[in-house]
Amino acid sequence: MKINWIKSKFFVLLTLIIFLSMIVINIPYKQALVFLTPENNDILCYVPINAGETFKIKYKHSIHLSDVIESYKVTETHKIRQYELEYEDFAIGMPSEIADGENFEMKDGKYYITNMTREFAQFDLRLGQVRANHTLIYEDITYPLSKSIEPGSRVRIKIEAISLLKQLEGVNILDDK
Repeated sequence: MKINWIKSKFFVLLTLIIFLSMIVINIPYKQALVFLTPENNDILCYVPINAGETFKIKYKHSIHLSDVIESYKVTETHKIRQYELEYEDFAIGMPSEIADGENFEMKDGKYYITNMTREFAQFDLRLGQVRANHTLIYEDITYPLSKSIEPGSRVRIKIEAISLLKQLEGVNILDDK
């Protein structure tokens, strides 16, 4: 009788541990810049990031074949604020006007729009198939997005708290450098 009581306590304890483990691995706790499929929100890749930190997306413009660099900052409200745009050719597909409060300047043969305050909860991007070579620049890491995302596909970019389970779903860009 004592053995059955011990077995039942062990079973209850084991069940409780499994149940709590399932809860813990699903609790979002780490803020990250995530790249997900817009259709079902599957995480393709991510980078842990905090409010105030910055990142850039660099790509080759499809018409003039020159580099474009979009600079972003993570806000305290978990949004993405574009604060600068850098490009080399002032032609088709590039901005010809600036919004109130923004600055336009040219230096060293490049055009800059600075002091931008455009905020996004999320934005979608289609990865170029041929020459765009969309690349994430974060701190000292340069990461071609085609390493984790199929060229030609659409990806949603946002700031999101992710769980341990979601981290296992995608590629941590910092680990894949």
